[in-house]
Amino acid sequence: MIKCHLSTIMGEKRLKIADVARETSINRGTITRMYHEEATRVDLEVIETLCRYFKIEVGDLYELTDDPDI
Repeated sequence: MIKCHLSTIMGEKRLKIADVARETSINRGTITRMYHEEATRVDLEVIETLCRYFKIEVGDLYELTDDPDI
């Protein structure tokens, strides 16, 4: 299972979905799905934009886990 840490990252910086959508020009629905870990596919451009925006690496945003409950 792939875990998305977007909600944690945004929480640490006290950002709302609307803030990130507005400042990155990423579709709000895309960010919402990633935030709630409901996204089944994400464009590499979106991942790159978020990594540059938050100044993080891809591995900080996504994590591969063996446990589906994590």
